[in-house]
Amino acid sequence: MKLIGSHASPFVRKARVAFLEKKIDIELVLEDVWSPVTKMPELNPLGKVPALVMEDGGVMFDSRVIVEYADTLSPVGHLIPSSGKDKAAVKTWEALCDGILDAAVLIRVERTWAPRGEHVSQEWINRQLDKINTGLKAISEGLGTNAWCYNNQFCLADIAVGCVCGYLSFRYPEIKWRDEYPNLAAFYEKVSQRSSFKETPHPV
Repeated sequence: MKLIGSHASPFVRKARVAFLEKKIDIELVLEDVWSPVTKMPELNPLGKVPALVMEDGGVMFDSRVIVEYADTLSPVGHLIPSSGKDKAAVKTWEALCDGILDAAVLIRVERTWAPRGEHVSQEWINRQLDKINTGLKAISEGLGTNAWCYNNQFCLADIAVGCVCGYLSFRYPEIKWRDEYPNLAAFYEKVSQRSSFKETPHPV
């Protein structure tokens, strides 16, 4: 199988971490979705990464779909409860984290287009920053003094939170979440020591 994406995408990182935790070998094929010659729309009509090209040539996309599929491929390192309230709770953690990352990516897109001479909406940026800040507060409160995000064992929720922390450290060092949420800072320090995170760093 081949995972199409980039080293900078937190959604690609989430999928890569999941495959590593499941002990499943997968090839990362780099693709720049901003290139005028990108082939991403041929794999995902929305033109977004990641996309997973399977051995039979089929393609699935969206990190949430890919991670859930990955969890079915091996009994090693079960990441998502099989059903019911537990599964919904873990997926809610993931949805919260993905929402924070969506807001962070939207800010970057807004700022990136500034060189074209178009007006950058600070009101729009502030709206996204509010989502990031309220999301981080919810993560910190949900984590509390627990070792892991849900049911006291490592799961997809922890991968999702780790990817949020990693991306904000990578793209938004001005957001001082470590100072405001020391429990989250300690959590990220711990999760960063896992080989799955060490093997999937964002670019320096």
